[in-house]
Order: sequence, then C-alpha cells, then structure tokens
Amino acid sequence: MFVDRTEPMEELRSLVLGLAEGRGGALLVEGASGMGKTSLISEFVRRTSTSAPRAHPCRVITARCHPCIGPGVLYGPIIDILVKLDAQTGRSRFKQLLGTAGRSAARSLPDLLSALVPGLGQVLKMGRDVTEAALSSGSMPFDSLLPFQQSVAIQIVDAVLKLTESGPPTVLTIDDVQNIDSSSLLVLDRLLRMLPGSSIALVLSHATGETLDGAAESTRELLRLWESEGLVRSHSLSGLPDDAIAELVRHHCPTAPPALPTHLSSLTAGHPIFVRLCLDEWQPEHGDRILLPQSVERVVKDRMRRLPPDDQLLLVTAATQGPTFLSRTVATAMDLPDEETMERLRRIAEDHQLITRGRRPDWASRDPSDCYRFQHLALWNVLYHHQQTDQQRRSRHARIARALAEQSGVASAHLERRLEIARHLEEGGQECAAESATAHYALARSAAIDGLSFAEAERHCEKAIRTARKLPDGTPGRDRRLAEAIELLLSLTEVRWRGESAGGPLIDALAAEAEQAASRCAAPELVARTTLLRGKTLMATKGLVPGLGKLSDAVKIAEQQDDPVALFVAKVEYGRQVSKRNLTDGLAQLQQAEELYASDPRLGASGDPVLQHARNLNEMQLGITLFDDGRPEQALTRLARCTDRLRMEPLNVELPIALNYLAQVRTGLGQFDEAERILHEARGAEAERGGDSGWHAYNTALLAQLLTSDPRRRGECLTLIEEAWLETERTWLINLVPIVRNLYAQVVLDTADNNPHALETVHRLATDTVVETRRTGMVRSEIAAMGLSTQVHLLQGDLATAVAYARDAVRLLEQTGDMPALRSEEILFHAARALRAAGSEAEARDLLGRARIKVAQKGATITDPALRNSFLINVPLNRAIMLSDPESE
Repeated sequence: MFVDRTEPMEELRSLVLGLAEGRGGALLVEGASGMGKTSLISEFVRRTSTSAPRAHPCRVITARCHPCIGPGVLYGPIIDILVKLDAQTGRSRFKQLLGTAGRSAARSLPDLLSALVPGLGQVLKMGRDVTEAALSSGSMPFDSLLPFQQSVAIQIVDAVLKLTESGPPTVLTIDDVQNIDSSSLLVLDRLLRMLPGSSIALVLSHATGETLDGAAESTRELLRLWESEGLVRSHSLSGLPDDAIAELVRHHCPTAPPALPTHLSSLTAGHPIFVRLCLDEWQPEHGDRILLPQSVERVVKDRMRRLPPDDQLLLVTAATQGPTFLSRTVATAMDLPDEETMERLRRIAEDHQLITRGRRPDWASRDPSDCYRFQHLALWNVLYHHQQTDQQRRSRHARIARALAEQSGVASAHLERRLEIARHLEEGGQECAAESATAHYALARSAAIDGLSFAEAERHCEKAIRTARKLPDGTPGRDRRLAEAIELLLSLTEVRWRGESAGGPLIDALAAEAEQAASRCAAPELVARTTLLRGKTLMATKGLVPGLGKLSDAVKIAEQQDDPVALFVAKVEYGRQVSKRNLTDGLAQLQQAEELYASDPRLGASGDPVLQHARNLNEMQLGITLFDDGRPEQALTRLARCTDRLRMEPLNVELPIALNYLAQVRTGLGQFDEAERILHEARGAEAERGGDSGWHAYNTALLAQLLTSDPRRRGECLTLIEEAWLETERTWLINLVPIVRNLYAQVVLDTADNNPHALETVHRLATDTVVETRRTGMVRSEIAAMGLSTQVHLLQGDLATAVAYARDAVRLLEQTGDMPALRSEEILFHAARALRAAGSEAEARDLLGRARIKVAQKGATITDPALRNSFLINVPLNRAIMLSDPESE
C-alpha cells in the first residue's frame, strides 16, 4: 500500500504541468535505502498513467538500474527506455530487425542499439574495429577513441528526442541511479542539456547514506554537478509523516487503538522499513504498545525459525544469488531436482510471504525457471550476510557461478549473464581466482570493444588484476592473464595519466609488472607491446629521456620479429617522441616508418584501423616536424593533403590534431586569416562530439594567441585562453600541458600593457613550466619558458635577471639544437634584446645575426614567391629579425 507523500508528489506533478507548457525538466528524488523512493515513483507512474488530466496527457516510460549486476550493464536503463519508446511507435524497428523474440534475441549490445537507433550500427562497428585493433596492438591512445563514445551518446539522445517528438509529452523515470553504468550517465548528461524547451521530463531516484564504490561515488559527484548547473532539482525523502503512518495503521491494523500511530511514529522516526516490521509483528492484544525491533536481523531470524531447516538452507542459498533469484540456478547449485525446488519455493511464497514472484531478467527470459525476489532488501541482507559463514558464502557463490555457466555456456551467454557469472566468481574466493581473472578480462574487452564503455572496462580490468595476483607463482596462464589485464587497464587510462601521485595509480609500477610478467610467459608479441607501454609510462612519470630509452628498446624488439605491424607502430611512436628531443633523429624514424608502410603490402594494403591511425599520426608528425626543421612550404603541402584526406573520414578522429599542425604552419607563414579559419574548424569538430579534449584546449590556446594582435579582440582572446587552460587542467595530457601553459603566458604577456600583476602572472606560469619540464624532459617548453621570463624581466627593468634567463635559454638551445614547437630565432631575438638593453652590444649582434640566418634559410626553402614574401613580411618576428632591429618586433 502506498501512503501519500504530499510534497514530493506535488514536485512530480509540477514536472508534468511544466511539460504541458513546453518546459522540459528533471527531478532527483533522494533518500536512504528503504525510505520509499521506488514506491513514490511507482505511485506517480500509476497516477499519471491512469488519471492524467485530459488537458495535460502524458506518457511515462520507466527503467531501473539493477542492484546486483549494476554498472556492468552497459546502457542498461537507456536501452530499456529505447525499447519501450520504440514499442509505442506502432512500427517498431526493434521487432522488425529482431523478430517477436525482441530483446532476448539480440546476442550483443551492438545488436540491441543498432536495432533501436538508426545509423548507430555503422558507428559501433567502426568503434569496435578501431578499439579491438587498438587493444591488440597496444598502440592507440584512447583519447583517439573518445569521439566514438561521444558519437554514440549523441545519436542515442537524438533517437530519444525523435521517438518522443510525435507523441504526447513524455516522463522518463530511472530508479536506483546509484547503480547506473557510466555509458548511460554520458547519455543522460547530454539529454539533460537538451531538456529545456523539449517535451521530455526526467525523474531519477538515488539512494544515499550507503558505502560507495568508485562507480557510485562518480555518479554522486555528477548528480551534484548537474544540480549546481541547474540541470536538475532535487527532493530529499525523510521519514513518513504522521498522517501517512496513521493511514498505514488503519489499513494494516484496523482494530488498533487511536494512540498506536503516534507511538509508532515516535519509535521509528517514520522509517518505512521499521514501520512495516513493527506492523507485521503487532497483535491486537498488544494494544497501543509496540516495541521497536532491536534489529532487523532479530526479526528475520524469528520468521526464519518458522521454516523447516531444509527450506531455511534453500532461502540462504537463494539469497547468495541475490535479492532476485532463479529457481533452477538455486536447484543446480544445491544438487536438487528442479521440480522439487520450484514447488518448495512456491509454498514458501504462499505460506510465509518471505519471497514473492518476480519477472525473470531479460538474460534469463528463456530459462525454464521460476523467478522470485525477497520481500524487501532488509530481509535479503540478513540472510546473505548473517545466516552463513564467510566460507559457506564463498562456496555457494562458486556453485552458483558454475550453475549459471552450465545452463548456457559462458562464451555464448548474454552480457548480463556473463556479468552475473563474473560477480559470483569474484565472490567465490581463491578456488575461483583463475576463472574470475579470465571472466573479468573478457568482460573488460567486451565493454571496451562492444560498448565503447571504457569506465566499465577499467573496473573489470582492476578485478582481473587483483584475482590474477592471488594465483600462486607458476600457475599456468597466470602471467599472461596479469600482463594482458594490466596492459588493457593502462591503455584505457592513458588519457588521464598524470604521473606518480599519492592518490593515483602507480602507472609505471603497473607497466613494469606487466613487462616482467610478459617476459616470464615468453610471448614475443606481448613482450613488444608491454615494452612499448612501459616507454609511455616512463615518459609520463620519469620524463622524456627514460621513456625514449624504453621506446627505442621496443623498436629493437619489433625488428627481431617478422611482424611489420609491431615494427611500424613502434617506429611511429618512437619517432613522434624522439623528435621532441632531437629533430633529426625524429625525422629519420618517421621517414623510415613512412617508407615501411609504403613498401610492405601487409601494411599499406591492410584495412587495420590501428595501422590507419598510426599512418595518420606519422603523416601529421612528419608535416609538423618538417616545419620545425625549417621547411615550411613542404610542411604546408603535406599537412594540407593530410587534412583534406582526413576530412573525408567518417568520424574525423585525428582531424583536430592535423588542423592544429596546419594552423601552426599557416601562422608561421603569415597567413593569419586562414589559420583562424582552420582553428575554428578544429574547435567546432570537437565541440560537436562534446566532452573535454586536450587538443581542443590546445587549438583554443592557439586561437587566443592569434587574436592578441587585434586590440579590439583582446577580451575575446583572454576569455579563450582561460578556457583553454581550464580544459588543459581537466584533461592533463602531459605532452600538451607545458605547451598550453606557455601559450597562456604568451597571451597574458602580449596583452599586459606593462601591468605589474599580469607580468608576475607570466613569470609564475613560466616558472611552473621550467620546474615541470626539468622533471619530464620536455626541453623545448623549458627553453620557451625561459624566453618568456627574459621578456618579463626586461619589461620590469630587471636587466641582470633578464640577461641571466636569456643566456640560460640560448645555452640550452645550443645544447639541443632546433626543437619542435619552438622557434629558435625567437629565443635568439629576445635574448639579443635583453643583452642590448644591458649593454652587451657584441653578444646581441651575434645572436641577431644567427637569428637572421635561420629566418633566411627557412625563406630560401620556399619556392612560391608570394608565400615567401608572406613569410618574410607578414610575420612580425621575421620582419623584425630581417631588419636587424630588436625594438621593432
């Protein structure tokens, strides 16, 4: 029986009334477990469906996040919503494609989503191919895969909007969002931003006050963010009010004395579970006296004693499967006949009301089994946690896992069944460790490949690693399981690496563990991949030089194998990174990789998406490296050709990077209007995908720097650079952080107008970069930061400090030679300005002469007269250098 909760019900009604006026919105109903959130939403659904005012008709679509399998059910509540919306169209694509069996006929997540969302199948297939190849090669950073994930969310939301636009206003309800998967959260985040002005309302329920795992904590943080942004309003449920308790007493105990409701309210503080338990135990002879149970456990034990011992054991085993359980699974786990078990459970449900019939989950819809659920979670919790020993619980989990596997086979099972099996294997203890590691690793790959759901994949990887470590040394398959699970975890998390930190994962220690495990199991291809991975973690944690040593080892290992894919991928990665330290070496590696790709048909003729990705990265890197090496026209030709080709690809994964490089070249050639257009294109491409991106931040920073030359747009450029830095801090791609920070400092310097506070900000940013790059080995950014400090101290009139920075920058430049993303002539020019101001005329003239030679050499490589003139005249720095006037820049 539902007792009215006036205030929250009014909140829900106002949501429906708002829909009638074209105001979509969202409401979050929160409260402790058992406080009545599900009952409230169920009653709201019933009232809205049966008695909505004729003037304001609406439909209600319900979904629930399942507590046992929880976050592993990729897009779980979203698929439920899509299926129900699709069914109401009268021309269901879902049934047309999958037949009358519906959801149970779909063997995979792509099947389901492709049937429900027009056009999504192609995106999922591409994402699957790219992700699978990336995981197989260990080469692709997962920021390149985020566009696929974001594209899925965009298309799903578009499908929801399309399915709701033709019918009456729609209320979507999702119960128990603390159990939601992160892929569904990504969809909800986009949907919430589309609700204003739509005919959709969203109602979420969220249990508070419970111990949170990582997934539930992330969900709670996102809910708070939505609330702070005004995307959702919240209502917190407390205990039942006095009038509601009085109504319950009248319904359950009609002969109770008038004082009983008051006494009951005082004792229970209105908590629905305790109110229900007290009423279940009340007898007429108790009068207005009622005792609050000392614990739920005591009440449950008293009720269980009324059952025969065999039936008690049956329910404890059932509780081990979960709050909802299947008769056949319990029977198999206990070695009992199916028919006998079904009959015993039927009698328990009828005679004792401890369990009630439930609906079989979709993954078990074809099982010849009855489904039951416990009367409430408090009852299940006591049976599961307090009616069996730890070892009994582990043994029963192991038997249930095997029972579920026997009934369908793991490989061909639905994802939800595989998740259920893996959960029980994890709880099964040491005897299930090997099976658990294998199951969770398979689920991690499936989540990443089939669902493009990388957060879920991470959680499964972590479980696979924990269980693999529990296996004794020398156990067959242990080292491969461990190496592959760590490799996958690090690949999935690469976009968030921020080095070693007290609260973060020890990524290099993990990579070293994987490298050692791969070596022990003597799998050459795994050794090559883990060595490459170790090079990346060393770069992130120890700096460029240690990382380059390991990447060089990866190239050598790949050269010893007859595997052109491994060699090509290793050379591209090493070439891209070593160019940050030595342009000549980097250029040689990249050119060798390009020649290998062109000459070996196993590469050039392959449709492998990772090879395509690596080829794109290699071509782009070659283009920008040629620019850094003083050949801007060649760089322009190569990058223009590359971006034209990438624009034709469906998802333009690498396009923002290529456009970034092309904009740098256009700017360096004095083609500023074209550079601005390119940067707007790059930012627009990523804005459509949604979410933060390190390259979006970098492109924004470049655009801000470009605009500083126009005094009318200085406010705009300062806003852009602030946004770029905030996004960089959120994404923290280690190779981009110092570059964007230096651009931030440059923009502030260019707009400072000698403002003392602004100059101090520039010096602080430059100092931060120097400190960081001395740890990471990003020398190019260290030199650039020293150049910025030179300019600051010169403007402040501190000539001695300016000269010291200038000489340090030049000395470091002379040690390294020309560097990527750094114009040597600019460092020389500003050093000359400082030295001239300090009276060191000869030294200043020498530096100016060297700067002039560099500009002239670059200009000499440009064969197009108009392009060469633009390079020499339109670029203020080049013009100042060629005039040999350090004061004119």
